Order: sequence, then structure tokens, then C-alpha cells
Amino acid sequence: MSVDVPRRIVLLRHAKADWAQESDHERPLADRGRQDAPMAGRWLAGAGITPDLTLCSTALRTRETWKLAVHELPQRPKTVYEERMYEASLGELIALLNETSDDVSDLLLVGHNPGMHALADALAGESESDLLPRMNRSGFPTAAIAVLTFNGSWKTVEHGVGRLVAYWSPHK
Repeated sequence: MSVDVPRRIVLLRHAKADWAQESDHERPLADRGRQDAPMAGRWLAGAGITPDLTLCSTALRTRETWKLAVHELPQRPKTVYEERMYEASLGELIALLNETSDDVSDLLLVGHNPGMHALADALAGESESDLLPRMNRSGFPTAAIAVLTFNGSWKTVEHGVGRLVAYWSPHK
């Protein structure tokens, strides 16, 4: 596959988690999260997003979010549960993108804030209409999705390389 093909990065923040007594890593989804995660999946399906690969944090709330969202997609992508996504910094997330095989055109990340918001903001060198200011005003709430496009190899992903082409949140 040519490295000059258009690529898409889809960032999904986990749905609303419960503040139970478990460790942070083992926090389950709250009732609202269990309602919002399938909505996120339906939005992805309606937008025609069928990722080639999904990287999902190993935290319980991200795994539950993805399990509920992926059932709404027309086909199930390969999913890798990636420990490094839990509490990942912006630099660590970009490093994960840089490791992605160029056989992957559409990559979906299921992760946490502040990382998902920071990554979307850092990669978006430009955006369609008012998407970037709207995303930044919202603070990238739970179950929010940002879709960015860029051309080139995953090894070239860096600040400003992408175009924010869609932003969605279940609670406007």
C-alpha cells in the first residue's frame, strides 16, 4: 500500500465511568456510559467509519465502551488492547501512531482524557468550519469522537499534520 494514500485517525474517548471503589484502571461504565457508548457506535456506522484497526486502552471503562460501540458497526475491526494507552501522554500517543503499519488506512483509538483531546488538538493543523473551536470549547466530553485525516505514512504523524473533519458528542 502506498504511503501517500489518505489516512484517517478516529479518536473515541471512553463513555461516562462510575466512581466506584475500584482502582482507576478497573472503573466500570456508569448507566449513562452504557447508553452513550452504543450511540457513539451508531454515529461511527452512520459516518461510514469502518476502521482497519482499533487500539483500545486496557482500562475497564475503555474496553466496555468499545464492546458496546463495536456492536453497532457493520464489521468488527481487528482490536488490540494496548496497555500504553492508559494514562498516555501526548508524546506517547503520537509514538503509538508512528508505530502503526502502513497497511492500516483507518485507525481508531479508544482512550482517555486529557490524552484524546490533546492528541486531536495537536494533530489538527486545520479543520472544517468551526469544528476545532467547538471541540476545544467542549473539552472533549465522555464518548466524544474526533475524526482527522492526513496523507502519508504513519511514521510522519506529528503536530499539525491532520485536518479535523468531524467532531461528535452524545450530549451537545
